[in-house]
Amino acid sequence: MARSRSSAPPIWTRRSFDLNYENNILLYDSALTAEIRRRQDEYLAQSHEVTTEMVARCPITRRLWDNAVAMLGPVL
Repeated sequence: MARSRSSAPPIWTRRSFDLNYENNILLYDSALTAEIRRRQDEYLAQSHEVTTEMVARCPITRRLWDNAVAMLGPVL
């Protein structure tokens, strides 16, 4: 009997690594929460969009390096 192919992504995707290194915290302080939100908005204002087309134009060596650093960064 043939196994059906799932449309689920492979287990070792970059996204799964990102999610596994995620930190969560619960805060019950409106002033601190407002400060964190202000800082997040500041980061967003300084950021720029990176499209899939921009990434595709990067040399393969750069993409491999970026992925290696992204996976190993949290454990270094």
